[in-house]
Amino acid sequence: MKNLPALLKKISGLRLLVVGDVMLDRYIWGDATRISPEAPVPVIDIDRETWTAGGAANVALNIAALGARCTVAGYIGHDDAGRKLAETLHEKKIATISTPGTSQTIVKTRVLVQRQQLCRIDRESPPAAYAVSPAAAEKLLRAAIRASDAVILSDYAKGILSDEVIDRITQLARAAGKFIALDPKPKRPLHFHGLDLITPNKRESLQLAGIELPPHTPFPAARVCARLHEIYATKHLVITLGEDGMLLSAGGKILQTIPTAAREVFDVSGAGDTSLAALVLALAAGASLEDAAHFANAASGVVVGKIGTATVTPKELKAYVAHES
Repeated sequence: MKNLPALLKKISGLRLLVVGDVMLDRYIWGDATRISPEAPVPVIDIDRETWTAGGAANVALNIAALGARCTVAGYIGHDDAGRKLAETLHEKKIATISTPGTSQTIVKTRVLVQRQQLCRIDRESPPAAYAVSPAAAEKLLRAAIRASDAVILSDYAKGILSDEVIDRITQLARAAGKFIALDPKPKRPLHFHGLDLITPNKRESLQLAGIELPPHTPFPAARVCARLHEIYATKHLVITLGEDGMLLSAGGKILQTIPTAAREVFDVSGAGDTSLAALVLALAAGASLEDAAHFANAASGVVVGKIGTATVTPKELKAYVAHES
């Protein structure tokens, strides 16, 4: 990417709003050298614990790490996890807007033994506990939408984003002339239409398109792109293909497939958040879809080479791109 320094400079002048399911990612690091006498399971000797922001909050962390300003809106509970999540975001100068509620903050705890994930433990309430009304969403977000260059809806199917809330935010963004993107989770179906960008992975794109395939069937890229445009009329479609890179589409037609930039993969946790943040930042900075995808691909390539939910800095990205050139 010859224009990377110029693109990063433009990104540093942007402000983005992220709305969605925020959570705290907790990591327990340790070792296992024996089996429990109580059950056939390993006994973990804990070395340390770390925390970072996850879900929609990780999208915000990635935006801030790449040099832009960011506000994130979602449910942050009045509990220890909520305070730690807010502190983590505020340390990175990310503003927070907490939606109303009395539930617990969503926490995902990962247990890692010798840098390998042994299990994950989730603590969360049912989606209804995190729901917010369209009127409350408008009241909380109207000013933040006007102050932003782009809006990202980050859905983890936990309850913040409903059809009505997405519709209200889309109306506000359109009225203010703002770019709006959605990272969907179709296991909790949502209705949306006419957004600037959606970024499903391969499995999610099939679910959104209502296409079921027999095992070992090749991915019907052209059919999926045409169907998604027919249903959702999104300006840009980027389907992340894992080890196969990214598929770019506009107007229901395939534009191209960009191979993955990852040299080695240690952990894919949060890679989709990195890709989403980088894509929207680049597009909001005026890059073409192809250049934005190359930028996001490189950013994800850095992140998957790290353990745990991670971000990428401009310095790391420049070094990575220079190595690939």
